[in-house]
Amino acid sequence: MNIKYISTFWGCENQSAKEFLSNVISNGYDGVEINFPDNSEFIDEFIAEIKNIRATINAKFIFIAQQVLSNKTESVKEYSIRITERLEFLAKLKPDFINSHTGKDYYDFSDNCKIIEMTEIISKKYDVPIVHEIHRGRFSFHLKTLHQYLELFPKLSLVADFSHFCVVSESNLEDQKELLKKIYPKIKHLHARIGFEQSPQVNNPFAPEWESYLDRYLNWWKEIIEYHKKRNCNQITITPEFGPFPYMPEEPFTKKPLSNQWETNLQMKKYLQQNL
Repeated sequence: MNIKYISTFWGCENQSAKEFLSNVISNGYDGVEINFPDNSEFIDEFIAEIKNIRATINAKFIFIAQQVLSNKTESVKEYSIRITERLEFLAKLKPDFINSHTGKDYYDFSDNCKIIEMTEIISKKYDVPIVHEIHRGRFSFHLKTLHQYLELFPKLSLVADFSHFCVVSESNLEDQKELLKKIYPKIKHLHARIGFEQSPQVNNPFAPEWESYLDRYLNWWKEIIEYHKKRNCNQITITPEFGPFPYMPEEPFTKKPLSNQWETNLQMKKYLQQNL
């Protein structure tokens, strides 16, 4: 199994596209995953730099675009228009695939199904895969109800971020092992972040108090990789995805982050390279 490690842009919003991508390359990542800012100059520079990297450094450098809409009060129709416009914009940039935060947890099942159908049409139209992230607030927020969508959409692919399942169920999924394993065939991309029962992110996954959580998540990722390896899948992508505040806890009053986000993601990459 060829494992490709992807750098998140999350937390690097103060950098230019060229500066960010230079840091990504110098730290040995195989690609980037980015939710683009509303800045056309940044996007133009980013796309130009991706082409340059592929032409001069790594022809197979991976570009994952994220679709993450801001939260607002809107009808299903209004939301559907917004997500369609965003997905089509991203698809025209020709990423390797789009990681989509799709639907809303309080939309009716039938409404979320219509939204998923729309994403499949866009994916086919632009020949760009759209993979749906497991995330709170989306159609995919809950492990048991997610299975209803998978039954109806057999080709649906997922980004595995199990921290959200843990927060939603206020558990480490000890009682849902079989339900979790049933979604392994649908997972195409991993977010390597450690959460716990009350939060999608621990302060530092390598602190001794979080050792059992790190072991649990590592075992899940190993099982996913082993499942796909046995079915002759030759590549999987992983984004170490520890985020800034509010995912990263801060000291009271000083608001100092309890860990360095960039360094934690680098350490996670090295840890996975040694243990997967």
